[in-house]
Amino acid sequence: MKKRVLITGSSGMLGIDLWQELSADHSVYGTDLIERKACDIAHFNRCDITDRERLIDVVSEIGPEVVIHTAAWTDVDGCELDKDRAYKINSQGTDSVAVACKKTGSILIYISTDFVFDGKKTKPYKETDKTNPLSTYGDSKLRGEESIRKNLKKYFIIRTSWLYGRCGKNFVETVLSKSNTEKDLKVVSDQVGSPTYTKDLAQAIHALVDRISGEEVAGRGHGIYHVSNSGSVSWFEYAEEILRLAGSKTRVIPISSEELGRPARRPAMSVLDNSKFIKFTGHKMRGWREALKEYFKRRGQDA
Repeated sequence: MKKRVLITGSSGMLGIDLWQELSADHSVYGTDLIERKACDIAHFNRCDITDRERLIDVVSEIGPEVVIHTAAWTDVDGCELDKDRAYKINSQGTDSVAVACKKTGSILIYISTDFVFDGKKTKPYKETDKTNPLSTYGDSKLRGEESIRKNLKKYFIIRTSWLYGRCGKNFVETVLSKSNTEKDLKVVSDQVGSPTYTKDLAQAIHALVDRISGEEVAGRGHGIYHVSNSGSVSWFEYAEEILRLAGSKTRVIPISSEELGRPARRPAMSVLDNSKFIKFTGHKMRGWREALKEYFKRRGQDA
């Protein structure tokens, strides 16, 4: 069933992949601070999610059945250094999106993060596990989750991890760029997670949108879901695999998080258990290595 879908942050890395993934089957609308030509959404509205009145007007005018809220400030260290801005965008901005969806009766899909956890578990995190963010970024995103649960009954909170894609700044491109000028790269080895390709995440969200389109599930399934590419790896091992695929001779040197000394603390283990999402949608995410190989293949085609 064709839906009217609004993407906040439509010019971002995930937003662009979502538009490309959904536009063949649904009527896609976008909002962001800027319009990027790579996105080319026919129905684009320039809008800042921190401007509540403007945002509510835009959502009300479009009247979407589904809103996919990807807009966020994802600079983890930047959020730690400017807490007010982090909460304004990630918490208050999300609250405004939730209020707008409540007014229009739209189903909200919110993109959250593995950083809502403290990383003390040794097994993949389930949706029912206790949250305890270590950073301002994680806390601001968790407060966004809380605003959604407070305001709405029809919502899907998607927690994902370690995103990378062709249309935005990401770890893969950072490693490749540094390898051009540096013989050795120091990368932390004591943080483990699941790298997630934004094209794969967009396909998973497409499956979710299709699943909730039917009347038979209109009132069921709402809540929190974990969605990431399967498998786990440390940042150090991830960097090694990136350079191997690139054919680079740059050496990766493992260091501790303490040695790196970043402003924001990260969870030591933030792998997510996707079984609830698979059960609800029937969609299974592939392994992170396979996804990374495809990213390199597409990257070569774009060159």
